[in-house]
Amino acid sequence: MEDKSIFKSWVPKWAIIIILFVCLLHSMILLGVYTSNVTYAASFLDIEPEDLQFAMCVTYGTLLATILIESRFSSFFPAKNYLMAVYSLIGITIVSSAYITNFYLFLMLRIAEGILMALPVITIRQLLIEQFNSKNAIIIGFSFYYGSLLLSTPFIMNIAVWFLDHYDWKYMLYVSGGLQVLNVFLILVTFRGHRITKKIPLYQIDWMSYFLVLTAILCGAYFFVYAEKKYWFDSSEMVLMLMIALITGGLFIFKELLVKRPTFDFEVFKYANLRIGFLLFFLFYISRATLSLCHSAMFSIWNWDPSRVAGVQYINGLGNVIGLILAAYFLMKSVSTKIIFIIGFSLIALFHFWFTFLFVPDVALSDIIIPYVLQGIGVGFLFVPLILFTTSSVPAKMAVSSGIVGVSGRFWGSTIGFCVMQNAAVFLNKKHFLKLSQFVTGENPEAQQTISATAQSFMAKGYSADNANTLALKKVFGTVAKQATLLADMEIYTIVGYGLVALIILIACNQHLRQTMTLVKSKIWIG
Repeated sequence: MEDKSIFKSWVPKWAIIIILFVCLLHSMILLGVYTSNVTYAASFLDIEPEDLQFAMCVTYGTLLATILIESRFSSFFPAKNYLMAVYSLIGITIVSSAYITNFYLFLMLRIAEGILMALPVITIRQLLIEQFNSKNAIIIGFSFYYGSLLLSTPFIMNIAVWFLDHYDWKYMLYVSGGLQVLNVFLILVTFRGHRITKKIPLYQIDWMSYFLVLTAILCGAYFFVYAEKKYWFDSSEMVLMLMIALITGGLFIFKELLVKRPTFDFEVFKYANLRIGFLLFFLFYISRATLSLCHSAMFSIWNWDPSRVAGVQYINGLGNVIGLILAAYFLMKSVSTKIIFIIGFSLIALFHFWFTFLFVPDVALSDIIIPYVLQGIGVGFLFVPLILFTTSSVPAKMAVSSGIVGVSGRFWGSTIGFCVMQNAAVFLNKKHFLKLSQFVTGENPEAQQTISATAQSFMAKGYSADNANTLALKKVFGTVAKQATLLADMEIYTIVGYGLVALIILIACNQHLRQTMTLVKSKIWIG
C-alpha cells in the first residue's frame, strides 16, 4: 500500500507532534516581539503607543483576512516547498524590521508579516489534528498549544527585558528571525515532497472579497485605536475611516451572500453555539484588556522597574497553567459548558472586585499575588473551552468560516477593548483630576501647608523661592494626577466587575449552551 503521509517513514509520531507544535509556536513571535515592551519599541520607532497598537492590529487584522484565501495557496504548492518558503520569508521580514525606523514602512512590513503568519496556519494545524484520534488527546493538544500562546506574552517580555539589559534591541529581532531557520530545517529533514491536496489554480482566488474585508478591518481598527486621540467624530479623518470600514464591510457581506461559492460562508451564523461563542470571546477579551491598567500602575504609580514587572507576569502565567489543567480535566469529564463558563467568568469578576481595593499609592507584591493568580486561572480556564464551544457544533465543511469567526471575536475584542479602556481611563482621569485639583487651588489650609512645606524642602536644597514654589506645585499636582489615575482604575475595575456579574447571570439563564462538545467528530482547529 502506498504511503501517503507527508512525513518521512522514519519520523516517529511523537516527533511529528513536537515538530508541528514548534512550527506553530514560532508564529507567536510576530505578535509578541513588539508588544513585549511597548514603551521601548515605540521609542525605537519614534512613535506613540497608539501607533504601535495600530501596528499590532494591522498584523492580526491582515492575518484574519488572509485566512479567507490561505487554502488556495496551500493547495497550489507542495506542502514541503510551501512551508519552507513561508518560514524563510517570515525570518527575512523580522530581521528586516530591525533596520526600519520609518513608521509607514514598518506598517508595510507588519502587513507582510500578517500575511505570512496566516499562510502556514491551517496546513500545519490540519496535519497536527490528524495525529490525535481521541477526545482526550485533542483536549490535551489544544490545552498545550493555546496554553503556550497565553504564556507567550510574559515569556517574550522577559526575554525582551534581558536583551535590553545586555544587548541592543536589534539582537532580539535577529534571534526571532533566526528561530524561523529552525522551522525550515525541521521541515526540510522530516517532510516528503509530494502533494497532499488537489491542486487548485491561483486565478480562482477571490481577490475582491479579500481586499474588501482587509480594508474594512484595517479602517475599523484605525478608527477604534485613534478615536480618543483625534476626538472621535470631531475629526473628519475618523468619520472617513468609519465610513470606509462600513461601506467595504457591507459590500463584502453583500457579495458573499450573492455568489454561489462564497469565500466566507455566512451559514455558520445559523448555529447558536457559534453566535454565543463569538459574543463570549468578544466580552472575554474586553475583560482581559483591564490587565493593561494594572501593568500601567506598576510602572507609573508603584514605580516598579521593567524586569520586576516582567517577572510578576509569570505569576499570572502560573494561573494560566492551573486554569488550563483544570479546564482540560473538566472537559475530559464532560462537565457542562455552562458550569465551566460560569466558574471562569466568576474568577475574572472576583479579580476585578479584589483589585479595586489594591489601587493605592503603594502595594507589596504579596498583596497582588492571589488576585493576579485568580485572573490567570480564569483566563486559562475559559480559553480552550471557548474555542471548542465556538467550533464544535459547526460542520467540518465550514471549518474555515467558523475559524474566522473565532479569530474575529478575539481580534475585535482586543481592539475594541483597547479603545474602551483608553477612553474610559482618559475620561475618568480628567474627571477625578479636576475634582481633586479644586482642593489644591482653593483655600484649603492643608493643601497650602503641604505646598509650603514642599517649597521649603526645595529651598533648603538651594533653589530660589520662585523655583521652589514652581517645583512644589509640580510635585503636588503630580501626586494629584497619580491619585486621579488610581481612582479612575478603581472605577473601571468596579464597572467591569459588575458587567461580568451580569454576564454570569445571563449565561446561567441561557438555554442554548450545549452540555458536551463532540470534538473528535468535528476535527476543527481554529487560530
